[in-house]
Amino acid sequence: MKKPPQRLCIYPKDIVRITGKSERFSRDLIQRIRLKLGKEEHHFITIEEFCNYVGLQEEKVKELIRD
Repeated sequence: MKKPPQRLCIYPKDIVRITGKSERFSRDLIQRIRLKLGKEEHHFITIEEFCNYVGLQEEKVKELIRD
């Protein structure tokens, strides 16, 4: 049986599901992560980068955002 493909990127809706905060908060958080990492506006944020920034375990986050 094939494993479903895993995403690399995290989106505001995922952060809403993880934190329970608003979508606006989630967009702002992604923007703050981009600025800290020196990424441009069109660059994506990976799940790993998100986890490192907020201090959560990557495996637990992946469980919560599984589609």
